[in-house]
Amino acid sequence: MKTTLSLAILALCLASPLSLSAQDLKLNQIQVIGSHNSYKSQMAPELLDYLSKINPAASQSLAYAHIPLESQLDLGLRNLELDVFHDPQGGRYSNPKGLEIIQSAGGKLPDYDPSDALAKAGLKLFHVQDLDFQSHYLLFADALAALKKWSDAQPDHTPIFVLINAKDSQVPGTRSTLPFTASALDSIDLEIRTHLGMDKLITPDLVRGEFASLEAAVLAGNWPSLDEVRGRFLFVLDENEEKTERYLSAKPDLRDAVLFVNKKEGNPNAGFRIINNAVKDEEYIRDLVGKGYLIRTRADSDTKEARAEDYGTFEKAKASGAQVISTDYYQPSTFFESSYRVDFGEGGYERPNPVLVKNNMIIRNLTSKRF
Repeated sequence: MKTTLSLAILALCLASPLSLSAQDLKLNQIQVIGSHNSYKSQMAPELLDYLSKINPAASQSLAYAHIPLESQLDLGLRNLELDVFHDPQGGRYSNPKGLEIIQSAGGKLPDYDPSDALAKAGLKLFHVQDLDFQSHYLLFADALAALKKWSDAQPDHTPIFVLINAKDSQVPGTRSTLPFTASALDSIDLEIRTHLGMDKLITPDLVRGEFASLEAAVLAGNWPSLDEVRGRFLFVLDENEEKTERYLSAKPDLRDAVLFVNKKEGNPNAGFRIINNAVKDEEYIRDLVGKGYLIRTRADSDTKEARAEDYGTFEKAKASGAQVISTDYYQPSTFFESSYRVDFGEGGYERPNPVLVKNNMIIRNLTSKRF
């Protein structure tokens, strides 16, 4: 009898950690892998050759491409990065100069804009004006519509983190861009609201709740549970201090805002930090994760880690507990010989956060299937 009772108690003790299910995890208690410059399709080889003569480092860094956004999400990626250009009248980026370079080199002109999307008004979606202009979706609105369609078909998906770069850099030899003023930045919110809908969003207001500020809510652990925000997207403005302040002038205290912003801890608008050097900042990231912030970092950049088949940065990123890890190599390169590929093992791209979910039995249980 005593043996039977002891075995029963032991079984209960072993089973109790496994009783934690995905619904007990909060949004900040997971770790996901996603893509960098997610919209980017392959540059014409003639353009890469042209760049290699005038800027070899730039040419090397651009030698990557992605599969369509929906295909990335089908694989299990849960982070995307989208670069937008302000073009309220339409046509500013039509007929990119790179077409002349391709043609003069005897290359075949790509059918990069079959629906004449660049002529339409609204935010455009590509990497570098005139040069790296090929994209799976040239209109931000079309990309958002595709994400909504995919999400509606899979309403229980883990939340997807989307970083937004508001591109207005002036690149020598290319046409000038329009600046992202406060109203232009607010147009990003408008397009997201219009094409995704508020019911698809995790917003600063939702996380803040009754707290005085977003940061106060974050430090108090007020992130929603996974089950509360399945089927939703969280958008972040990944920009410099000046541009972030412009956005905040349109959305004071992030009230009624779609986008989170990359504000350093100690600021009332802090909640999501972008810290891209996991090697240098591993301990710093881990400390912030422990306090409640969401962090994005990178596993690789500029094709360097993939060319060297160096997983050191990825290992640091994983160990830091950064909730969002971006890569160009969720699949091996098709541009050069390399076996470099980033995942959590067995093709997995999401798991409980190793810094915040300590019990190994729980981790094994939850990673046996997707959230």
